[in-house]
Amino acid sequence: MRIQRLLALGVALCLPAVAAAQEATLRLVSAFPENVFYVKRTTDWIAKVNRDGKGALQINFIGGPKAIPTFEVGNAVKTGVVDIAMTTGAYYTNVMPEADNLKLAEVSAAEQRQNGAYDLINRIWAEKGNMRYLARVVEFTPFHLYLNRKIDKPDLTGLKIRITPVYRDFFQALGAQVMTTAPGEVYTALERGVIDGYGWPIHLLFDLNWQEKTKYRVDPGFYNAEVSLIMNLDKYKALPAKAREFLDREALAFERDNEFWKSYNQNEAKRQAEAGIQVITFDAATNRAFIEKANEVGWAAAIKASPQYGPQMKKLLAR
Repeated sequence: MRIQRLLALGVALCLPAVAAAQEATLRLVSAFPENVFYVKRTTDWIAKVNRDGKGALQINFIGGPKAIPTFEVGNAVKTGVVDIAMTTGAYYTNVMPEADNLKLAEVSAAEQRQNGAYDLINRIWAEKGNMRYLARVVEFTPFHLYLNRKIDKPDLTGLKIRITPVYRDFFQALGAQVMTTAPGEVYTALERGVIDGYGWPIHLLFDLNWQEKTKYRVDPGFYNAEVSLIMNLDKYKALPAKAREFLDREALAFERDNEFWKSYNQNEAKRQAEAGIQVITFDAATNRAFIEKANEVGWAAAIKASPQYGPQMKKLLAR
């Protein structure tokens, strides 16, 4: 009996250590500066994950571009330097060109999970990036052209425009001279007159203080801003089943809150107007041609860069 009691005591003492050993810890980095609202929403999500995931999964936020530069985040996930990133496809086209195609989605993330697009994305991300695509956490958000010179038609000839791969082909098709910079460099470029404008979503100007150096926003918006959670595939597969299922469930819950962006974007447009940013718009026919041109150029570039997967992605993402 004494031996049995000692064995039972030994098992009891070991249980906390076993539980701790089964709790997985992941490192998450942001490709966006830490003062951007995307990061606040993500850190709020992390706090919920850590509260509800005790004993199964914890996530450590290790920072933004000061930890890993914006355009190096994709490779950091691919190679396992970090486990998860909150980023946008345009920032890791150096890993695979298909990443930027997510901006062209005309169907929602929920529809993508139903029509096979989500499965295709994960097949491509696994094959080319050693990644698991967990969730899209920003959608229903148009991109816009912002300018400090007024235009009366969609012609950017002679203008220097800051871009990422999101807008490169479209703005070049409109005649712009383009340059790629990380978000943290845009304010200074505007202040010094190095650029005449930039592409950016309808929101987050105020997070970066760009409204101070911006005079005009061109309507209509185009494409669909995409920010997602991506994870190193090896790390994802190595998670204990309980932790992996919990992570998938929490990531999906984060994605399902995307309706939030519709009202948020309306408020951001009002804030821009109150800050003195004027709206440039064209007649209905020109507006329609502007959007059609954006989509035409976008998909042509996508298919040229990825003849294997571009047409498949278009079939599932475009309407």
